[in-house]
Amino acid sequence: MMIVTRSCFNELQDTYTNLWIFLDYGADIIYFGDTFVRSRTGYLEQGLLVKDSKKLRDKYKTTPQFKYDMISMIPTDLLFLKFGYNNPEFRFNRLCKMTRLFEFFERTETRTSFPNMFRISNLVLYILTIIHWNACMFFAISKTIGFGTDTWVYPNISHPEYGRLARKYIYSLYWSTLTLTTIGETPAPVRDVEFLFVISDFLTGVLIFASIVGNVGAMISNMNASRAEFQAKIDSIKQYMQFRKVSKDLEGRVIKWFDYLWTEKKTCDEKEVLKNLPDKLKAEIAINVHLDTLKKVRIFQGCEAGLLIELVLKLQPQVFSPGDYICKKGDIGREMYIIKEGKLAVVADDGVTQFVVLSDGAYFGEISILGIKGSKAGNRRTANIRSVGYSDLFALSKDDLVESLTEYPEAKKALEEKGKAILMKDNLIDEAIANAGADPKDLEEKIEKLQTNLDSMQGKFAQLMAEFTSTQSRMKQRVTQMEAKVKSIQPQDLVEVEADKDKKVQ
Repeated sequence: MMIVTRSCFNELQDTYTNLWIFLDYGADIIYFGDTFVRSRTGYLEQGLLVKDSKKLRDKYKTTPQFKYDMISMIPTDLLFLKFGYNNPEFRFNRLCKMTRLFEFFERTETRTSFPNMFRISNLVLYILTIIHWNACMFFAISKTIGFGTDTWVYPNISHPEYGRLARKYIYSLYWSTLTLTTIGETPAPVRDVEFLFVISDFLTGVLIFASIVGNVGAMISNMNASRAEFQAKIDSIKQYMQFRKVSKDLEGRVIKWFDYLWTEKKTCDEKEVLKNLPDKLKAEIAINVHLDTLKKVRIFQGCEAGLLIELVLKLQPQVFSPGDYICKKGDIGREMYIIKEGKLAVVADDGVTQFVVLSDGAYFGEISILGIKGSKAGNRRTANIRSVGYSDLFALSKDDLVESLTEYPEAKKALEEKGKAILMKDNLIDEAIANAGADPKDLEEKIEKLQTNLDSMQGKFAQLMAEFTSTQSRMKQRVTQMEAKVKSIQPQDLVEVEADKDKKVQ
């Protein structure tokens, strides 16, 4: 861009010669440095990062970028010694480095947290660059034809107002903007070359306008995609509630809940977002996000790291509205909860009297999902817990906990001991039952389950044996049939077959 500007507006070259030389050769130093870094940049070979300098140089030499870098570093500046510094067009080979700019844009777009804003900025940059280049070409054509020789070219620079550098550039930029955007009237061309230039500008302007409309429309759609998807969910639920004649009070609570989710940016479905990642990365993200929260729970403190990782993958985020009951006294406990954000009140049966308020980092329900023998409450909830405002909780289901503990028997035993200690402290356990050993009913259930599994395995084994016997019988029959056919063939038949073969060969 600087080269094109200086080639058209010579005043820049004459007035700021030292500055342009400094900028030119400063850019050259950056280009040489970029070429050196590029020749030392590692690459993946069969999934492994190659760091050997010789291999890196050889790989770099095989890339198309190597050719462009070599062309851009040809010292065409030596022509300045013969023709003078006022010929920046001798540095046009530096434009071969432009491919590195496009590579930078592509990589930044994939790594930035604001890809849509970056795309819009890129589009604006491209448009401004094209308009700038077109303005320079207009001024150069006007200079070639002669300033003020007709109504289309730039006015005569002998006029004080039109002789200023700022006015020259701003006038050319204004003309270029009107022409390429096709939104304003410009002086009609007079000469053939002017007509051809304006026609090419109009065609370029049409392409630019179509590109702007298409790209901006796509970017806006991408930026609003999440909102549109969320609004579609709300609309479908509204239609359902109207069809089922849900009360206005409940309908209002549902809409407010959705509003809270959108306002607090909690509309993201974690499973849907992470489904394309490999299990290893899913686990690392879950650990990074939820592990500290899980460690706050008393019974999980000091557990094996492997168990915590298993559990952290099973935490389910839930959001409750003001006044919602998370659990009521006497309910069967199927999950435990950890408060991520919000306040929960432990209330009396009347729903008004508050005993205590739980806040961020608190947890409850962990004892009921362990199913500790001798617990006076069993697997029932012992309190009414209600959300004061909007509350964000993590839920861990009993089934998920039991499934994880099957692989960690020592951890299971330790958790049960911790649970017993907590119940004993609160006088909520019958020690006689807890220390009585295994419950006969539990043993009977386990024996019945084992017997059922054994019967199932025996049935499958008998089926496999029957299939094997049937296959073996069919094989014997086929072998017997083949033996009978071989015995039935007479010697003279073999002689005739051999004779037929000899005739065919002849």
